[in-house]
Amino acid sequence: MQSSDTEVLICGAGPTGMVLALWLTKQNIRVRIIDKNSGPGSTSRALAVQARTLELYRQLDLADTALANGYQAPGFNFWSKGSHRGRIGFSKKFSDLTAYPYILILPQDRHERMLAELLEKLGVHIERHTELTGFEQDESGVRANLRDANGNEEVCCAQYLAGCDGAHSIVRKTLGIDFAGGTYSRFFYVADVEAEGPPMNGEVHINLDSSADFLAIFPLAAQGKARLVGTLIDDRPDRMNTLTFDDISENAIDKLKIEVRKVDWFSTYKVHHRVAERFRDGRIFLLGDAGHIHSPAGGQGMNTGIGDAINLAWKLAEVIGKRAEPDLLDSYEIERGSFARRLVSTTDRLFTLATSTKLQAKIMRTRIVPAAFPLAARMPAALRFNFRIISQLSLQYRNGPLSSGKAGRIHGGDRLPWIPNADGENDNFAPAGTIEWQVHVYGEVRPALKEWCDSNDITLRCFVWNDACERAGIARDAAYLIRPDMYVAMADPDGDPEQMGRFLLKAPSDLDSQPYQENIVD
Repeated sequence: MQSSDTEVLICGAGPTGMVLALWLTKQNIRVRIIDKNSGPGSTSRALAVQARTLELYRQLDLADTALANGYQAPGFNFWSKGSHRGRIGFSKKFSDLTAYPYILILPQDRHERMLAELLEKLGVHIERHTELTGFEQDESGVRANLRDANGNEEVCCAQYLAGCDGAHSIVRKTLGIDFAGGTYSRFFYVADVEAEGPPMNGEVHINLDSSADFLAIFPLAAQGKARLVGTLIDDRPDRMNTLTFDDISENAIDKLKIEVRKVDWFSTYKVHHRVAERFRDGRIFLLGDAGHIHSPAGGQGMNTGIGDAINLAWKLAEVIGKRAEPDLLDSYEIERGSFARRLVSTTDRLFTLATSTKLQAKIMRTRIVPAAFPLAARMPAALRFNFRIISQLSLQYRNGPLSSGKAGRIHGGDRLPWIPNADGENDNFAPAGTIEWQVHVYGEVRPALKEWCDSNDITLRCFVWNDACERAGIARDAAYLIRPDMYVAMADPDGDPEQMGRFLLKAPSDLDSQPYQENIVD
């Protein structure tokens, strides 16, 4: 039995685990990442990469690679009773909110290969066929028992262990953490097809009906290729393992006038909704599906796991690098656990609306929603609100332990608003070169603030004041202390360096804060 050392051991090499490894490696933290499987998944499960994920990927110089590997869906369409009820185009309506005003379609198998290739370039090798069989922890670290495909065993000593090992997480089960929730009675089918018809135009289409099956269509290309995700009215449990594509090629598919030429992949699966009772146990953390699973409504699952990884990565780097006290890590569960619980509740309601056979749900999706959708499509405020939620741009941590102050409409804990051409050439999300704390000023910088940033080795970025700043709610000449994950930690209208200094000394444990509750920014 051999022993090896690392700073963070990551169990699970899906998107969550690999993004955690990437962010930690970029911050010069030593990692090992193991996975019991032989390689990335060969089937494309999660598809949607939301705008907020792409913004965070940009900090790794990964956004352009993701865009090159994916397809930008330009619009969303709603159908009912075989009729097209309306369309929402993304780019023009949301181009002032983010540099990525669309849903990127990037199948998970392709996504995982992209992440694995970048890890290899950074010198991190994913240890496949390697299983975590047990672990123990104390104040000095974690000792994990590993076994490879040949039965060879070793003990890996790490400062921290990250459980990114999915819904059946051995990390969570070993800790005895409850995973409360349930399983929906209805099951889903998924099929990647080559086809013709109006919904095969490279956009997202949703069909809600009472006399036909629920069907969502996600484009895999600009024309002719798509993923069909749906449920059947007659979905008795005994049909799940015997169902074929021929069994579903009626009702919704026919009503939408889709003519399928080829089926590349077909499968069925059950949908669960569960949240772990806690996301941290000492030096051990749960991320992604190990901590929360929910219906695929809204394309949130993979993006939420990636958000978990980035939230935890910079905090681990601060603590391991001795730039912060260990209690900074308490904020991971506070921030991400609250969001996960809200997300599971929201997707549960959406799933129930889309699939329930109860009269109230049928009336809602066949009468109320079809009547309201064309009107909502002409209401910019409603569209922007919903896009911000789906894209995760509205996720914020106000009243949390790492949030303080307000300047303009921007509170501590908010996502930093995206300002196009903030300095006349680049937007304010252009990477600073390293993953680090920053101070942003839009307008004039006070000399005392510049001196404080220089003496504390904090990057100061000054941007030209323009109309976009005002529209985004930025206060002119105010100072915004920005976390490494591009959330505002502190907003100070006076740009007072003493306030920022006190904030950094106190955060997170001694800051006055209300009981934390994750909210949605209007």
